[in-house]
Amino acid sequence: MPRVLLVLVLVGGLVVALRGAFRAGPAPELAITPSAKAIGARTSVTVTAAEPTRGLTGVKVEFVQGDRAETLVAKTYTPDSPWAFWGSKTGSDAIKFELGRDVQKNLKQLPATIRVTATRASSWLRHPEPVVKELVLPVRLTPPTIAVVSSFTYVSQGGCEAVVYRVGETSVMDGVKAGAWFFPGFPLPGGGPQDRFALFAVPYDLGETSQVKLIAEDEVGNRASTSMIDKFFARPLHRDTIPLDDAFLGKVVPSILSQTPELTDKGDLLANYLQINRDLRKTDNAELVALAKSSQPRFLWTRPFQPMGSTKVMAHFADRRSYVYRGSAVDQQDHLGLDMAGVSRAPIPAANDGVVVLSRFFGIYGNAVVVDHGYGLMSLYGHLSAIDVKEGQTVTRGQILGRTGDTGLAAGDHLHFAILLQGLPVSPVEWWDAHWLTDRIARKLGRAFPYVR
Repeated sequence: MPRVLLVLVLVGGLVVALRGAFRAGPAPELAITPSAKAIGARTSVTVTAAEPTRGLTGVKVEFVQGDRAETLVAKTYTPDSPWAFWGSKTGSDAIKFELGRDVQKNLKQLPATIRVTATRASSWLRHPEPVVKELVLPVRLTPPTIAVVSSFTYVSQGGCEAVVYRVGETSVMDGVKAGAWFFPGFPLPGGGPQDRFALFAVPYDLGETSQVKLIAEDEVGNRASTSMIDKFFARPLHRDTIPLDDAFLGKVVPSILSQTPELTDKGDLLANYLQINRDLRKTDNAELVALAKSSQPRFLWTRPFQPMGSTKVMAHFADRRSYVYRGSAVDQQDHLGLDMAGVSRAPIPAANDGVVVLSRFFGIYGNAVVVDHGYGLMSLYGHLSAIDVKEGQTVTRGQILGRTGDTGLAAGDHLHFAILLQGLPVSPVEWWDAHWLTDRIARKLGRAFPYVR
């Protein structure tokens, strides 16, 4: 073997030997990221560990509080060997877990420590110490205080009410939970810093009030709740049957399909109708809920709502409809407004002051207008033949919004009128009643509501 080659082999061997003797892994980088600044009912935490050179060898996560030390997570990894320049190491890992009263027994309202220990790859001669990182978090187990201030809370199934209340300083979210619906609270105009009010409803399909609670929650999920309904009036759904025929389907289906590109033509008139009546109805309802989030947090009206005059109510609020085609029931949906009919192409007045937030073809409602009245309260006008207002336009009570028609899922010329609270359809009749508005809202809110009867 030539002398030069021998020298190269010896040098290479020495390099490999030195690499195996001294090439330990560098210190892993650790981060502890909680979802909140404290531990409460259920706080999620993400621990990240990274060592891209030789890879991680072990990560242990502990929960420490007083004399208590609990291992939450313990993971081991296989690093690259000290001689390798590449391999199948784990260069980083993200470990997610939850802490809090709902997931740990005997949690105390004392500061707690999240301790992360990460070990790193060693070599023949180097065995570096683990890397330790700690995060101390307060533990909060006491929910915010909540106290009802108003009284005489009388509400009907499908109807609305108002409640005035006061919350503790730790509250970050409050309002009324009614079944699956949430009605947020707002600062009481002219009140103290913790004074709040909420407009809420008992959903039309909720026949009792055990699921209706006034709640307040802090940033770590501790929730206080209380009942506040003094009287409840059940209003069971009325049932109705809607006959379908090919003439009606042939009128409404092609028009809606042509203006709703997200729908797929199924090649069958009834299948297309059911797609509209089921799927598009759900999409429209979801859009109304999303639209409510843009509602202005102030009263945009001061007088009672008014109905469209010279009309007859042809279909009522909260009718549960069975749809029958050729003698068989093919669908069931709920009618959540009032169908009001008079002369064809009749002018439609705004029920009250507000701002137009939707003015276009809108699914099953055809040409439609939605007016925001503030604090999540909106009115909807559907099946119009003509629209006379634009989105963003301020309208006054009685101002003409458009003309009645038979667009969308309408069998004849009429107005579909709905009142919505946070996107939930509610009984419109209450909002036309000046006496109801005085008792249920104006008297409770007092000077906070500039109501003129």
